[in-house]
Amino acid sequence: MTTKPKIFIDGESGTTGLQIYSRLNQRDDIELVSIEASKRKDATERAKLINAVDVVILCLPDDAAREAVSLVSNTTVKILDASTAHRTAEGWVYGFPELNPGQREKIASAQFVSNPGCYPTGFLACIRPLIAKGILKADFPITVNAVSGYSGGGKNLIQKYDSFHEQQAGGESLYPYGIYGLQFGHKHVKEMHYFSGLASPPLFVPSVGDFEQGMLVQVPLPLGILDNPPSGEVIYEAIANYYQSEKFVQVVPLGEPTLLRDGTFLDAKAMNDTNFVQVFVFANDATKEALLVARLDNLGKGASGAAVQNLNIMLGFSEELGL
Repeated sequence: MTTKPKIFIDGESGTTGLQIYSRLNQRDDIELVSIEASKRKDATERAKLINAVDVVILCLPDDAAREAVSLVSNTTVKILDASTAHRTAEGWVYGFPELNPGQREKIASAQFVSNPGCYPTGFLACIRPLIAKGILKADFPITVNAVSGYSGGGKNLIQKYDSFHEQQAGGESLYPYGIYGLQFGHKHVKEMHYFSGLASPPLFVPSVGDFEQGMLVQVPLPLGILDNPPSGEVIYEAIANYYQSEKFVQVVPLGEPTLLRDGTFLDAKAMNDTNFVQVFVFANDATKEALLVARLDNLGKGASGAAVQNLNIMLGFSEELGL
């Protein structure tokens, strides 16, 4: 009988860790290894577990993730880091299998894989095909406006919103919507820039809405600044062809109205509890304007779902297991 691969989630009590655990705990093709609650901060005990399993999934703050990596002495153990600590670090493979041709092969053979951020997943799904195919040049000015459910802020923000909901007692939300990151330099911008192929970082304005899960990532394209602007059809075809064989990236047909509420509104929560990211292209050739939108679950393809997908690839399993 083949031995089941052992998986240790370092930080399984956090928001992402709990989501990953719940997905993996249902499977009989792997063995989950846990650390005693009283020893979660015991470096000796953690090092022992880290070096005794096949794959470690890090669901930790950045500094703690770096510490965990420093404890690795077994050259056969694989590390999948869900923090932002190693997403552009040398020697790490970026865990977005759909990013480029050959990316999943790199993930499969790597010892160290970084799980992408939720906002970058949506942004890169939209913009990477257009840069790779030369539809847009690398110096095109890019702005990103995005809204996420409050679960993206982790336990503390979830607790705050739970408190807000208790206070409002069925009335209007105290905090329905708010932008943040107004000093710029959001922690996700570096990977957005690094993996997009853009010459300069995008201008990124994130926001949070009063809903737990779900995300919309919007990339407006002022095509009128170009001498020969591409049509909406050209943009759509480039993106659709790029992902034509990908299961988890759904490129919505151009002008498809059925996925809009009342034919008008694009809701943020439609991909919740899935590992899909949907990509929309909205365009007006007469005004030379286009809008790319990615819709995903910030806790699914934006976090735990992506981690399970990467884990499957790293283990040589079917990519869809548990998803």
